[in-house]
Amino acid sequence: MNEKTTADLEKLRDLIDGVDQQLLHLLRKRLDLVAQVGAVKHAAGVPIYAPQREASMLAKRRDEAQKMNVSPQLIEDILRRLMRESYLNEKDVGFKQVKHDLGHIVVVGGEGQLGQLFTQMLTLSGYQVKSLDKNDWHRANTLFDGAGLVIVTVPIKVTCSVIREHLTNLPQTCILADLTSIKEQPVDAMLDAHKGPVVGLHPMFGPDVGSLAKQVIVVCHGRHSEAYQWLLDQIVIWGARTVEAEPVKHDKAMQLVQAMRHFSSFVYGMNLCEEQADIDTLLQFSSPIYRLELAMVGRLFAQDPELYADIIFAQQGSQDAISDYLDNYRNALALLKSGDRSTFVEEFKRVAKWFGDFAPQFQHESRAMLQSVNDMKAG
Repeated sequence: MNEKTTADLEKLRDLIDGVDQQLLHLLRKRLDLVAQVGAVKHAAGVPIYAPQREASMLAKRRDEAQKMNVSPQLIEDILRRLMRESYLNEKDVGFKQVKHDLGHIVVVGGEGQLGQLFTQMLTLSGYQVKSLDKNDWHRANTLFDGAGLVIVTVPIKVTCSVIREHLTNLPQTCILADLTSIKEQPVDAMLDAHKGPVVGLHPMFGPDVGSLAKQVIVVCHGRHSEAYQWLLDQIVIWGARTVEAEPVKHDKAMQLVQAMRHFSSFVYGMNLCEEQADIDTLLQFSSPIYRLELAMVGRLFAQDPELYADIIFAQQGSQDAISDYLDNYRNALALLKSGDRSTFVEEFKRVAKWFGDFAPQFQHESRAMLQSVNDMKAG
C-alpha cells in the first residue's frame, strides 16, 4: 500500500474506534437501565422474563433496522446477547419472596449441583435453607422440625428409597417435592410416605445454567396444590416457565427426550472412540452444524456418568423406545445398502410432512445457534 492508502485506512480505523467507544458507553447505559428495571421487578415480584414484551421489542427493533438498511438479524442477535447478560445479572439483586410464613426449607441432597442451584435461588428469594446430605441423617429429625418445604434431589436410583425410608414423619403441613427426571414412581412414593402437600418437579436443564430465565420446569401435581402454588409462583418469578403434566405422560416423553437422545449420543461417542477418530481433524472439516452436533456429543462425556446411567436405566420403557430407534436405524441402513435412493427420498418427504410447520421453525431457531457456533470457531 502507498502512504496515502495507509493514511486513509488509519483515519477510517480511528473513526471506527470512536464509534466502538460510543457503543460501549451506550451498552453501559443500557445495562444500567436494565438493572433498574430488574430492581423494580424484584420489588414487585414481577417475573424477570416477559416473553410478550421481549417479542414486541425485538419486532420493533427489526423493523427499525430494516428501514435503516441494517440487517434485522444482526440487531436481534445483539439484543438477544444483551438480554442473556441482563438475565445473568438480575439475580444479583435477589428476588421477591412470595411466602413469608413458610418456616425453613430442607434440601435433601443439598450438596449436589442441582441442590446447590435451588438452594441459591431460594436463598436469593429470602428463604432460610438447610442442607441434608447422605452423611446427615443422624440430625434429620432436627432439620425437619418446623420445615415448611422439603425438596428431594438425590440420584434417581435411590430417590424412592430415600422417600420411603426417611420422609415418613414430616410435619403435616410441610410440602414434599422432588426434582427427579422421572416422575411416576417418585410422586407415588411421596404420596405414600407423606399425608401433606406433594408435588413432583423436573427441571429441564442442567445445574450449570447461569439463569433460570426461559428454562422449563415440569410440574406433576400430587396433593393439595393450593398449598404449594406459592412455590410455582416463585419459580415463575425466577424467570422459568412451568409446564404441567401427568407423571405417566411425562415419563413417556422423557423416554424420547432424554433416554433415547442421551443413549444415541453415548453410542455416537463410543463409536468415535472405537474408530480412534482425530477430533481436531473432524473440527477442521466441520461446518457449524456438524460442530454443534459434535459439541453436543462431547458435552455428554464432560458430565457425571452416574447421572446419565441413572437417566437411561431409570425406566423399563426406555428400552422399548431405544429398540424402536434401532429398528428404524436398521431399516434406513437397509435402504442404503440396497442403493434404494428413491425410497429414501420418499421416506424423507414423509417425515418432513409429519414435522409440518415445526421443520421451518426449527430451521429458523437453529440459525441463531449456528451463528454462535461460527463466532466461537472464529474466535
